[in-house]
Amino acid sequence: MIRGIKGIKDITPDEMPKWSVVERTAHALAQAFGFHEIRIPVFERTDLFVHSIGGTTDIVEKEMYTFPDKDGTSLTLRPEGTAGVVRAFIERGLKTYEASRKLYYIGPMFRHERPQAGRLRQFHQF
Repeated sequence: MIRGIKGIKDITPDEMPKWSVVERTAHALAQAFGFHEIRIPVFERTDLFVHSIGGTTDIVEKEMYTFPDKDGTSLTLRPEGTAGVVRAFIERGLKTYEASRKLYYIGPMFRHERPQAGRLRQFHQF
């Protein structure tokens, strides 16, 4: 039998109404305070996290899901969202866009941690 990955949960149809309320509330709250949503990739080049989080942190040394792509580039599932937002801000020239000064994101993050109460390998961050 094929089973799901330990520490990663499905969000079933019975749970979706609660998730939808939380997401709608988060979006409404952010927008009420003048924040604009940005969507960043689920994976980035590994060096982005090494340079932004720090190469000797537990996240980088022990908790990242890292893999090579077909060209040999090291990629990592995002363990947090700030690094990707800063990368997009710089790379896309968002400093000239007035609305970009107040950004928010909501989405799944991934860390290879020991699953326990309140700690999953896939979690959502706002």
